[in-house]
Amino acid sequence: MSGQNTDETPVVIDGGDRSCVRLLLELREHLALLPGRTLVHLLATDPAAPLDLAAWCHLTGHHYLGPIPPAGGTPGYALRVTADARPTRPDTPWHLGA
Repeated sequence: MSGQNTDETPVVIDGGDRSCVRLLLELREHLALLPGRTLVHLLATDPAAPLDLAAWCHLTGHHYLGPIPPAGGTPGYALRVTADARPTRPDTPWHLGA
């Protein structure tokens, strides 16, 4: 991941085998508790995760940094929290709104 501080310890979130919508709803809750600029590694086995996560980050303003080496065989993806991320609706991570 270019331009990233390699000494930084990421917050690791294990998304397991959750489907994309459930994964993003839980991720949104975790990110809301983290300060801006926090590095997050999301572990997820859903094959759609890299595409959906990148699109969701673009929608909300978080910074998708790309795939990371698998942790124990589980694919992982890095992102950086944005303090002023755009909120999504409570029932769906794909629609902007409070």
